[in-house]
Amino acid sequence: MTVGAAAGRPRTWLTPWRSWCLIAAALVAIAALVPPLGTVARRTEYAAALQFSLLAIALPALVTLGAPWPHLGLASRSPGARPRLVDKLADRRRRHRELPRSIAFIGLDLVVAAIWHAPGVVASVSTHPWLVLVEGVTLLVAGVGLWLELLSSPPMVPRSGNLRRAVLGALSMWVFWILAYLVGLSNHGFYRSFQHVAGGLSAAADQEIAAVVLWFVATVAFVPVIFWNALTWLQSEEDPDSELLQVARAERRRGTAPVLGQGDATTPNP
Repeated sequence: MTVGAAAGRPRTWLTPWRSWCLIAAALVAIAALVPPLGTVARRTEYAAALQFSLLAIALPALVTLGAPWPHLGLASRSPGARPRLVDKLADRRRRHRELPRSIAFIGLDLVVAAIWHAPGVVASVSTHPWLVLVEGVTLLVAGVGLWLELLSSPPMVPRSGNLRRAVLGALSMWVFWILAYLVGLSNHGFYRSFQHVAGGLSAAADQEIAAVVLWFVATVAFVPVIFWNALTWLQSEEDPDSELLQVARAERRRGTAPVLGQGDATTPNP
């Protein structure tokens, strides 16, 4: 009976915290698409930035952590079951761990996010509310591709090790920071489709708040991933003294132990 490599992997996605992540993802999607945020996002920049941040960053991250694949029928639930689509993809990812593949998925998501963040597209979304659904679906699909390179979503695991994940996470965060800086540092108004009335929130303040919102959400999402992977990599590094001892033992076994001093190598240490 052929069940694939997926049969040998423990089923670790049915844990309570992953279920809570899926519930949080559903709440984030509802909050981003329905009033009041769904309505205010068509009138103010800061609400549009919050909606974009939730759809482009928070929602894909929570879905990836939630690992909904067995619930969607895309992954097998029991070790002896026939591998399904996601099981086969997970095995393929384990065989192809090349860095260009990770960069391609991450780059695709960042390009899609930059397109939906562009002034012309934001103006179209504010005029045609139904485009928010298209935005949400495309950002979710592309965003899951990014987060699968950074987070474990059983049965799929990241292609890269901890150090590479920390670097890729930092690069992704910096791209969202750059998008935020472009809005916050624009002198002539980055988005001109929003109307600001006298006595209300000024265009400059609205623009600055929007930049802070995007910067903050990106920071909250990516910084824990970056530090966790960096810390895990540092803790997993071998003790250099232990490595030197192993080399010395190997040399002694071959009878070519290096002389540590100018005197007789057989002289015992004091």
